[in-house]
Amino acid sequence: MFTLAEVCAEIKISRSTFYDWRAKGLAPECSKIPNGELRVSREDLDAWWEARKVAA
Repeated sequence: MFTLAEVCAEIKISRSTFYDWRAKGLAPECSKIPNGELRVSREDLDAWWEARKVAA
């Protein structure tokens, strides 16, 4: 499971952009752990990325 900082670094966006996308339903699927922090699994991040590929 990736932290939010790790996800943002991997897809090269800011934390505020991630939260904006999440509010709009555009971010990868997240899980909230007991302390309230968000985590994203590798599978969910890869699936999200694949869904956004555009055929050239």
